[in-house]
Amino acid sequence: MYLRQHYNTKETPQGQAIPGSTQVPNSAGGYAWAVDDWTRLDRFLVLGSEGGTYYIGEQKLTVENAEAVRRCIVSDGPRVVERIVAISEAGRAPKNDPALFALAMCVSFGDLETRRRAFSALPRVARIGTHLFHFANYVDGLRGWGRGLRRAVASWYQDMEPTQLSFQAIKYQQRDGWGHRDLLRLSHPKAQDSRHNAIYKWIVDGELVGFGEAMDQIQAFAQAQVSEGKELANLITEFRLPMEAVPSGKRTKEVWEAALPHLGLTALIRNLGVMTSLGVLAKGQWAANTQVIARLTDPKQLKTARIHPIAVLSALITYNQGRGVRGHKTWETVPDIVDALDHAFYLAFDNIEPTGKRLVLALDVSSSMARCGDIAGVPGLTPRVGAAAMAMVTYKTEGQVALISFQDRIVPLDISRCQRLMDVVVATSGLPFGRTDCAQPMLWALENKVAADAFIIYTDSETWAGSIHPVQALQQYRRETGIPAKLVVVGMVSNGFSIADPDDGGMLDVVGMDTSVPQVIDDFVKG
Repeated sequence: MYLRQHYNTKETPQGQAIPGSTQVPNSAGGYAWAVDDWTRLDRFLVLGSEGGTYYIGEQKLTVENAEAVRRCIVSDGPRVVERIVAISEAGRAPKNDPALFALAMCVSFGDLETRRRAFSALPRVARIGTHLFHFANYVDGLRGWGRGLRRAVASWYQDMEPTQLSFQAIKYQQRDGWGHRDLLRLSHPKAQDSRHNAIYKWIVDGELVGFGEAMDQIQAFAQAQVSEGKELANLITEFRLPMEAVPSGKRTKEVWEAALPHLGLTALIRNLGVMTSLGVLAKGQWAANTQVIARLTDPKQLKTARIHPIAVLSALITYNQGRGVRGHKTWETVPDIVDALDHAFYLAFDNIEPTGKRLVLALDVSSSMARCGDIAGVPGLTPRVGAAAMAMVTYKTEGQVALISFQDRIVPLDISRCQRLMDVVVATSGLPFGRTDCAQPMLWALENKVAADAFIIYTDSETWAGSIHPVQALQQYRRETGIPAKLVVVGMVSNGFSIADPDDGGMLDVVGMDTSVPQVIDDFVKG
């Protein structure tokens, strides 16, 4: 028997590689498959590396991802640029920073054609001033400011309409030690007309000259710095000034009420707690509440503003707790606003139709998913919480679905389709810690005679505690039930591993917290 114990292709302990496979050690001491660099590029663009993971620190994880991105650039730089633009423009990532960093790598390490495409893509990825400052900061750490880079930055300013440019200069003034003045002096853009020239003069020298809508808004910005109360509120209303135009000490209830009708949706979502603490939003404040709820639950506005589900989930977690993550602001939550955020989370995903298939949704709630690594740097949004939120999108859509959670055993999880997302977050966060065994969902289905056309496992793939590998458990399930069950692995961190066998056409890797994931799963399961 010892021969079979030491060399068994059907039942291999997860601390050993399956004989004859291409498995590699994962960070937890178990064995899994290494994902290719292109998969890792997607994981990095969507999930980033902020905060690291339970097993890998932020610095090491960032370096690993950056090296994978660089290998992709060397292999096919134009394809990398295309991927960056696709994910960034579609709003498929919670934060744009990884896309900006990867684009900076393309202009630093790519060949001539890659650099040309990356320069051309700059305004599509760096859509606002803050993005441009981040990009400048990243690229400054990777290369010098050559002619091509200066010309690309100059085009960002030259090709923008004057009213849009003045708005960018007012709303996004500086970040990462960079400001518009710095970039104008570096890039020397040509003024397309007198309006552009007047805006450039104001940015660089603080000189207010010229007329027109763009300069009127800049004049109003200057006046806002020395105004307050009703006068300040009137300036905001008349010239549609962004809240960033108002000094922080002057952002009163009256000012917020004036800004609310034209407040950007991203800013609105981020400042729900602030507005509630000031009484702009409160129980019985029907006009303001109704306006906010209507915007939060408008699919078209959510799509146009590229509102990512993570932004909504972050706002929901923060707003529901009645206090800010940083600072000392507190507020009494408005239940209707909580419901609107709950609804907005699901609206932020692409529309999906039920597959009509029998599904097992399995949440990895082990220690590595719960103790470290906030998704996209969002405080409190661990991979465990993110997995639960992602699973609810499919759970609410499908008819024949079993939702389970596991560690090195099945963990009871009492969640219904009708529950608020916040209730799901709380229930998942409160589960105990444990070791990781990603074979548990298939073993559970076999033991309980559950018929499943597909297993969808939300995990970091850091499995190590089982006596059989997940793919072996799936193969056993297929043999004993006669069902050609599929496996979808939803990767919740940007590490380099997967429990899915890349040589099995019935298995698929997707990146967790990508807005297209539910639709991709839907298509794969339906064949």
